[in-house]
Amino acid sequence: MSAPFEERSGVVPCGTPWGQWYQTLEEVFIEVQVPPGTRAQDIQCGLQSRHVALAVGGREILKGKLFDSTIADEGTWTLEDRKMVRIVLTKTKRDAANCWTSLLESDYAADPWVQDQMQRKLTLERFQKEVCLEFDCTSPPFCHHSHLDHL
Repeated sequence: MSAPFEERSGVVPCGTPWGQWYQTLEEVFIEVQVPPGTRAQDIQCGLQSRHVALAVGGREILKGKLFDSTIADEGTWTLEDRKMVRIVLTKTKRDAANCWTSLLESDYAADPWVQDQMQRKLTLERFQKEVCLEFDCTSPPFCHHSHLDHL
């Protein structure tokens, strides 16, 4: 099986005061830097279809209405190396036309250049998926999308 899109082609992160967020066609990733040594029990994370809330040690880090809807039952969070919380949200609308321009409706917007790069990556990802549907991507030269890596 080929590597996930973001590992082959890189991601287009949008920096924030607390970390960064980025997206693929299907998911939105939120990476929040937390104090080293943070324990899972120090984290309060609420994930709903249109809302996210994250507090660490009782201190609110992130809270608000998401840019667009997600599948609440599929949202997850993990504490990595006791210094970063990664939240993964599954988009309800999963196509290149649904490029989030900000994480929340009123906050953490990507600047115009980052928005353009995000849209390009989502369009490329959609194209790669469509090529796999049209061709047998399990054997050379299509496996791992090697013919598209230069795009």
